[in-house]
Amino acid sequence: MIHEVDEALHALLTEEMLAGTDVQLAFDAPTREWEARRNAPTVNLFLYDVREEMTHRREGRVEEYDADGAVVAEHRPPRYFALSYLVTAWTAQPQDEHRLLSVLLAGLVVHDVLPPSRLVGGLAALGLTVPMSVAVPPSRDRGLADIWSALGGSLKPSLDLVVTTPIAASATFAAQPVTDGLRLRAADRAEPVAGGETRRLRHPEPVDATTPIGVRRARGTAAERQRRQGTGGPIRGGRR
Repeated sequence: MIHEVDEALHALLTEEMLAGTDVQLAFDAPTREWEARRNAPTVNLFLYDVREEMTHRREGRVEEYDADGAVVAEHRPPRYFALSYLVTAWTAQPQDEHRLLSVLLAGLVVHDVLPPSRLVGGLAALGLTVPMSVAVPPSRDRGLADIWSALGGSLKPSLDLVVTTPIAASATFAAQPVTDGLRLRAADRAEPVAGGETRRLRHPEPVDATTPIGVRRARGTAAERQRRQGTGGPIRGGRR
C-alpha cells in the first residue's frame, strides 16, 4: 500500500509539476551523508510518519454481491492510514529551492485527493478516494524541528504532505447457496439401512400455487415417476 502511494506521487510530480525539468525525485532520508552524495537538483519526499486515522474507522461488515445479486463475500470496512511526507528542494541556491517549493505547493494544493488516474495496483482496485493535504500544521507531537534534529541535518524550508490511504481488510467468503433439498432416509430397525426409502423434503419444481389446500401431492419416487412420464399434479385419492 505504501509503495503504491509512492508510485502515485512519483507520477504526479514528475509528469505534471516537474515535467520538462532536470530535477530528480527521491524518497531518501535527507541526512548529511545523502546531501553530500547529491549531485543534481532534487526534490525529496521523505516518509517520516505512518499512523492510523481513527476517525475513519468503521465497524460492521460490507457485503459483496455477484451479478445475480447473491452475497459471495463479506468484508470488514477498510482501514485508513495517514502517510506523512517531508517535502524538500535541494539545489545550489536557496532562491532556486524556494522556486521549486513554490511550484510544488501550487501543484499540490489543487488536489484534494490523489488523482484516480495515478492510482495503481491494489489501491486502484479498491475504487476509493485517497485524500491528501499539504502544508497543514502537523500535530504537536510531530514537530518538524525534531525531525531535522533526528536526521542530523540543519533545518530548512519544507512542505508537510499527508496522504490518507485506505487498506483493504480481510474477506470472509460466503458458502455456496443450497440448490438441492434435504434428503430423509427412513427404514425399519430390523432391516438394513440400504433397504429403506429416501425422500426429498422439498420438491425439485416450484409448488403449483393453484393446487387446492389439503390435496396431497406426489412425493419421492412417485413424483419422479410422474416427472419422467410427463404427468403430474395432485393425487386425488388416498392409498389403497
